[in-house]
Amino acid sequence: MTVVLLSLASAVTFGAMTVALRIGLRGGGSAPGAALSMLLWGTLVSVLAALPSHDLRRSWQFLLAGCLAPGCSQVLLARSVREAGPSRTSATLGAAPLVAVAIAFAFLGEPVRPLLVLGALAIVAGGVAIAAERGRPEHVRPLALLFAVAAMTCFAVRDDLVRALHAHANPEVAAAATFVGGVLVTSLWARRLPHPAELRRLAPAGLLFGLSYVAIFEAYFRGRVSVVSPLVATETLWGVGLSALLLHDERVGRWLAVGAMLVVAGGALIGLGR
Repeated sequence: MTVVLLSLASAVTFGAMTVALRIGLRGGGSAPGAALSMLLWGTLVSVLAALPSHDLRRSWQFLLAGCLAPGCSQVLLARSVREAGPSRTSATLGAAPLVAVAIAFAFLGEPVRPLLVLGALAIVAGGVAIAAERGRPEHVRPLALLFAVAAMTCFAVRDDLVRALHAHANPEVAAAATFVGGVLVTSLWARRLPHPAELRRLAPAGLLFGLSYVAIFEAYFRGRVSVVSPLVATETLWGVGLSALLLHDERVGRWLAVGAMLVVAGGALIGLGR
């Protein structure tokens, strides 16, 4: 039950983060600058969570994983949210269990079961529905959704790395180390420090992001990828729902809603098939 609650807590905070990121980006600024601002806030949250343990053993492995996600992934995510909006980005990110569980089957020895295959097919169908959406706003280009797909892949690979290395550190220190790796990569990409105004605008998104990471690391240190990843994928519903509720410029059409539900249903089937 602890794994379920931690996974759902990560999903809720991550879905809310995409909406807060969209709101923060309304004030202008670049995607790398926004990503770096968020990572600095997220690093603060994870470092505070890690302080009681003082256990830095082998954390360098997680620092390298952090170069991939949240390093590269966060710049891709910021570009996707800016150009496609949080609802479509969240719906695309919901396909992460398909990639994460496939890697877990191949390299972590997790079992393959019929429901897992059905879940994968549902996720693919959801992705097709999102891609085929005819009524999406004119500013949403296929390239923007490719940014979300690339970010989703980074997150999925990160999830498997965290699970594979979970015996080598404690979850809070591991989360902090990945954030440090992410800050290093994003700093090189941004090539400048965030403006104070950017830091203020992106504070809510960054704090939510940090909380989401601490929760997901706690979950992965306790449960398998095929359990945690599908539950975290429910962030799709939170992202789409909060976007429809809070953002007046986000139009949630029928195909987007159907695609989001298929993605989440696929994640649920994967979780049941574990």
